[in-house]
Amino acid sequence: MKKPKDSRITGRYMSLKEYAVLLLILAGFNGFHMWIYQAMNHSGLLQENIRTVINLLGLYVLVMAAIATAIIGLLRYRFFIDPMRKLSDAAREIAKGDFSIRIPSLRNNGKKNFVDVLYDDFNTMAEELASIETLKNDFIANVSHEIKTPLSVIQSYTTALQNNSLQENERTEYTQTIIEATHKLTALVTNILKLNKLENQEISSEAKYFDISEQLRRCALMFAEQMEQKNIQFEEEIEDVHVCYDENLLEIVWNNLISNAVKFTDTGGTILIKLKEVNDMDHSIVKIFITDTGCGMDIDTQKHIFDKFYQGDSSHSKGGNGLGLALVKKTIDLLGGTITVESMTGKGSIFTVCLNK
Repeated sequence: MKKPKDSRITGRYMSLKEYAVLLLILAGFNGFHMWIYQAMNHSGLLQENIRTVINLLGLYVLVMAAIATAIIGLLRYRFFIDPMRKLSDAAREIAKGDFSIRIPSLRNNGKKNFVDVLYDDFNTMAEELASIETLKNDFIANVSHEIKTPLSVIQSYTTALQNNSLQENERTEYTQTIIEATHKLTALVTNILKLNKLENQEISSEAKYFDISEQLRRCALMFAEQMEQKNIQFEEEIEDVHVCYDENLLEIVWNNLISNAVKFTDTGGTILIKLKEVNDMDHSIVKIFITDTGCGMDIDTQKHIFDKFYQGDSSHSKGGNGLGLALVKKTIDLLGGTITVESMTGKGSIFTVCLNK
């Protein structure tokens, strides 16, 4: 079966200009040969000395063969050997770990042949590898930092507990700090494992019909105590809707989004959860809005909010490990939905999740 032509290839192996130059060279030598032939014929040498004519003709063929061989060799070098050498050198640098290497296109007229397309694909591969390498390095650095912090707290306060002169209230305070550090460490490891399973498709989605409105209320109720402590007003506009999804995976989404809303909403603020079903053309869409009146985010933060370990609050004063929203995004992608964020610094945020009914 014939493979379809790559639409990116808009140029030929040799351009018309290059063909014309080659033909002019060969035609020039052929014209030179005819000129010699006519001169000899006109002077009578052609009839007088057949051997000389044969020798000259043989010399001409030899010269033409040498010229043709040289031209073919130059074309082979230009269009095959040199491009493949550049590709080989670049691949060797990639193998050494230099992902910044790029190969410039052979042509500057905007047209591409197979080699140009091959270079483009190679450059795209190098960019992807560079991106993966950066993510890997950032992941290792962030994991190391996030694990080191609670471990340092646990070590310091455990050492302090060995002091026999501690008061009972101090001992209780130190113990509580250790417990909180272990909870943070457990949450970090749990999120890393969940995220890893989602990225490697090791979690199989088991869809079944359930009441998503009831699930949202149940998840919000889990944070009722924290909202009460911060005097946060909770509001809901939730329609009764049933969907067919993996209930456990969606619970990861709501828990992380509501947790963030509570975390970043100041005392006396408001959190609103809204659920509605919207008819769009020939199918229905379920939209979930989780709105808070917290600190909000600037444009740059919104661009990276779903990246692993990214924290808009660089001081880490709000806690967390920067994995919650990355986990949410991966889960929504796995379920075939979408999630977006609208926010303004000092005005709060709105996270919108859309699911197909």
